[in-house]
Amino acid sequence: MSGTWYEVKIITKSEAIEPISGIFYGMDVKGVAIEDPNDILQREQGPLTWDFADINILEYKGKAAVVKGYFNDTENGAELESYVKSKLEELKDMGIDIGEGTVYCQLVKEEDWANNWKKYYKPTKIGDKIIIKPLWEEYEAKNGEMVVVLDPGMAFGTGTHETTRMCILSLEKHVKKDSEVFDIGTGSGILAITAAKLGAKNVVGVDLDPVAVDSAKENVEYNNLDNIEVLYGNLMDVVEGKADVIVANIIAEVIVILVDSVKNFIKTGGRFITSGIIKDRKDMVVNKLLAEGFEVEEIMNDGEWLCITAVYNK
Repeated sequence: MSGTWYEVKIITKSEAIEPISGIFYGMDVKGVAIEDPNDILQREQGPLTWDFADINILEYKGKAAVVKGYFNDTENGAELESYVKSKLEELKDMGIDIGEGTVYCQLVKEEDWANNWKKYYKPTKIGDKIIIKPLWEEYEAKNGEMVVVLDPGMAFGTGTHETTRMCILSLEKHVKKDSEVFDIGTGSGILAITAAKLGAKNVVGVDLDPVAVDSAKENVEYNNLDNIEVLYGNLMDVVEGKADVIVANIIAEVIVILVDSVKNFIKTGGRFITSGIIKDRKDMVVNKLLAEGFEVEEIMNDGEWLCITAVYNK
């Protein structure tokens, strides 16, 4: 892939990274870069693992944190900047200290960010046995480890974000042999591939972003799997049958909308694993699940994010 993208950059502070990231995840973002001076200080002693980390990341040591969102160049840059500024004002009204809170928007060439971050993305272990290995890194599995090979490209989902980690941990608990699994908003395909590696009989990944669909299909090939189908479109339009496990790592507002459809695609006793939920959206998601016949089985949290696993009982 090649081309230009709108980069929206927010200068903030470490404490505000999660809610500001949530602004981007609520938009049609194609990638998020997080430059956290506190995290850099913690990780300098070992391999860096980052979601779309930028080559200039070390320049921010001891300075402000930076959150960047990347959008298609078909968007309106002025509107993007204006919308982000309005959402920052909402955060301030909620009492969140966003620090400097300056917003910059500019067109950038893809190679300026889509490749440079790779040097910071290293093999990452999640749970007891799942290893997320970048395509360009060497890693030899040991002690029963299960390696997921990934080139996330422009699609969100490297395995290092809190929401992705929690979804993988939940899949590790609930995917069994012969499980049917649907992955809504598959992105890079990381969750679909993990489910297949865990022994699922069939996995279907769906996404409305054609870039994500292409990325996921490539990653399926890198893992030499023949039990995954990646489809472009809405769950209800392109998927048939019912699943034992449905996973959706999106955002709370979209999950609430999805619940009405998901219940028609999940078996009785099946599990719906949902993440991308900021803590203050917990009740909204839980209440919707309960209203539609789900029983909340587990709520995991990592930082400001939640992962909710619910069982469908109807």
